[in-house]
Order: sequence, then C-alpha cells, then structure tokens
Amino acid sequence: MNDKGQKGRIAEEIALGFLIDRGLVLLDRNWRWGHRELDLVMKGGCGYGKNDVLHIVEVRSLYEPCCQMPVETVDKKKRRMVISAASGYVKVHGIDFETRFDIVSVLFSTDGTYKLEYYPDAFTPEW
Repeated sequence: MNDKGQKGRIAEEIALGFLIDRGLVLLDRNWRWGHRELDLVMKGGCGYGKNDVLHIVEVRSLYEPCCQMPVETVDKKKRRMVISAASGYVKVHGIDFETRFDIVSVLFSTDGTYKLEYYPDAFTPEW
C-alpha cells in the first residue's frame, strides 16, 4: 500500500463498513463542490423525519510510525473546506435536518493491520 490514493480508498472502505455496521446509511461518497470534497455523506435516524441526522464524515489515514494521529490532520483550514462543501450539499439536496461533522481516523501498521477511531460530532461549523 504505497500509493496515497490507494491508502485513502482503503481507509474510506474501512470507515464505510464501520459506519454501516452502526446503522448509518450512505447517501454519497466523494461528493464534490467545486474544488472541495466530502469523503462520506451518511444519514442516521428513523427515516426522513425530524430525528434524522446528516453525517458529513471526513476520513483520515496515516502509516505507523507517525508524529501525529490522523485525526490531528484535520486543521482549521480543512474544517472550513469541509463545512463549505457540506453547505453546498445541504443546499443542492434540500436537507432540512440536523447536520453533524464526524471524523474517522485509520492508522495503518506495517504488519497490515489498522486501528480505527471514530469521532462523532468532531467539530461544529462557525456559520
């Protein structure tokens, strides 16, 4: 797994399986708004009602050993880009329920294993 893009795709697959196992439903993957991209757009809740939640999921991955955890790479600039793309998604799709911003962190080991950490509601927009 030497290619950065390949690692990212594998991390997204791992994250997607993890979130589906927890009851979230995939709405979009790698959705683009100009030069911005949303890794995973998912929905949780009971249907299309007031209890539904839109989950904008940023997937980050790194190889071990590393100086920081993947979640730590979601800096202020990245958060602003994700929030901007999410705003576009909400407008285009007419979403009228709560939106949360989650992060899934995947740390790959040299032996082929990985450690996944899920950060629900990891950051909030500064509208």
